[in-house]
Amino acid sequence: MEETNTTDLSLSNETSGYEDSHDIYRSDCIEHHWILIISGVCIGVCLCGLVGNVVVVWFLSFQMKKNPFTVYVLNLAVADLALLLFLAACLTLLILTEIYCLYSAEYYYVTIILLALYTFSSFASMYLLSAMSLDRCLSVLFPIWYRCRRPGNLSGITCGVLWALAALFASVILIFCFLGINCLSVTQSVITVNVLIFSLFPFLSNLALFIRLRCGARRRHPGKLYVAVLLSVTFLFIFGTALCVASFTEYLLNNILHFLILIFVTSLNSSVNPVIYFLVGSCRQRRFHGSVKVALRRVFEEKAPSEDGSRGQGNTAAETSL
Repeated sequence: MEETNTTDLSLSNETSGYEDSHDIYRSDCIEHHWILIISGVCIGVCLCGLVGNVVVVWFLSFQMKKNPFTVYVLNLAVADLALLLFLAACLTLLILTEIYCLYSAEYYYVTIILLALYTFSSFASMYLLSAMSLDRCLSVLFPIWYRCRRPGNLSGITCGVLWALAALFASVILIFCFLGINCLSVTQSVITVNVLIFSLFPFLSNLALFIRLRCGARRRHPGKLYVAVLLSVTFLFIFGTALCVASFTEYLLNNILHFLILIFVTSLNSSVNPVIYFLVGSCRQRRFHGSVKVALRRVFEEKAPSEDGSRGQGNTAAETSL
């Protein structure tokens, strides 16, 4: 009888210890309220970016005739749209994990897949914006060739190649992370190379061209389209540099905080382009006015860079009435 009581007492103590440890584990998960707050802010940014990119895709698909430049913009908006969707999915999974403590092997693999899709969309967005800026530089430096001899399907072919290149880099990261072979080192190396090539070079080349247009012997107005591209490339360089720096600070920051910094920077980068299009298109005589449709039409109309400043009042009235 005493032996039974001793056994029951020991089992009771073990069960009590297990429950206490389980309660501590649960309290540790729910205790990180700052994770939920930052994730909610990031989801809000993603939702705003989704609305903006959906408007751009709708306008370029159904409200405007396509030209070589808008093909790039349309693909860029689709890439940003997909990226924001994957980011929202990652953040939702993170919130559920923090609330319900869903740590398992399945959770790890789902996270790796979502991050690979995020990397694919992020690289595609970076490549397409770089190609778009190069297209604008060519139209300014070689206007005759651009209008008369440029292949009509060049934009579509370039976009296809860039999507394939982004898929290749994302597949490399996915394979290394699934196999557990230097996942962090490979990710950092790929991000650094992409940031240096596809954000620094477009930023410097577009900035040099802008200075040449505004300060050269023959001053020309760069046009709304080129201003929008320059601003987009500038923000890509700023956010790309922040992304590169954040990728090397994992050992200085908490892993979750590191992840949230990457998410926040990327969500801002993918959400800012529609805002740039609207602000540049609606800005006239240092005032912002006009509908979203009118603003986008002013930016994406195919015209020479010098024509934007010489349009008459008749055209202005016609645009405002659209």
